[in-house]
Amino acid sequence: MGSFSIWHWLVVLLVIVLLFGAKKIPELAKGLGSGIRTFKKELENEDEKKDDTPINTQTQRKTEKKPEVIEAQVIESIAKNEQTRTEKV
Repeated sequence: MGSFSIWHWLVVLLVIVLLFGAKKIPELAKGLGSGIRTFKKELENEDEKKDDTPINTQTQRKTEKKPEVIEAQVIESIAKNEQTRTEKV
């Protein structure tokens, strides 16, 4: 009862043929195959990018300039705005 017999698979196949038609099934299989192929190629490209990443990251870190900290200025201006609001009330 837990596993599918040949009759279960035949019924599933018959339903698929009735839903999609005999002409559409090869097109669907072709699309599925090309999708899997593309997915595998992207996985391989991702592995190659990971191999290249440490070298690129190290050179980027050396050439990057650290941004200036301006958060204190923003916080001070917000505090000044809040003080003027409370003074007006």
